[in-house]
Amino acid sequence: MKKTFNLIHPKTKYARLVDAVRSDIKRYIKRERKKALPEGFDTWDFDCKFGATLEKAKVLDVSELSKAIQDAETQGLESFYIEILAKAGHRPPKPVIEKTEEIEHEAES
Repeated sequence: MKKTFNLIHPKTKYARLVDAVRSDIKRYIKRERKKALPEGFDTWDFDCKFGATLEKAKVLDVSELSKAIQDAETQGLESFYIEILAKAGHRPPKPVIEKTEEIEHEAES
C-alpha cells in the first residue's frame, strides 16, 4: 500500500477521516497476513514509511504507525503519506528458560 490520505472533506469531520485511515491500515495488514507464505518462511513482516509527503516519509515499525497517525492528527495535517510493504520473514526464536534455575529457586524457598 502506497497512498497519500487526504484529511479534508466538506461533509466528513476530521476525526472521522482519521479513524477511517486507521481502519484502512488495519484491514490492509490483516488481509496481507492472511495470504499464503512462501516456502521456508513463517510470518509476514512489514516495511513502513510515514510522513507529511512522499519526500518527507521516514521509516517506521508497524507498531509505531498508530502513534504517527495520532501525531499527524494533533498537528492538524491536511494529508499524509503511508507506505506499507509486506515481506516474508522469520519469527525470532522464543527464549529458552533453563529448568535448573527453576529447581534452584524452589530449593531456596
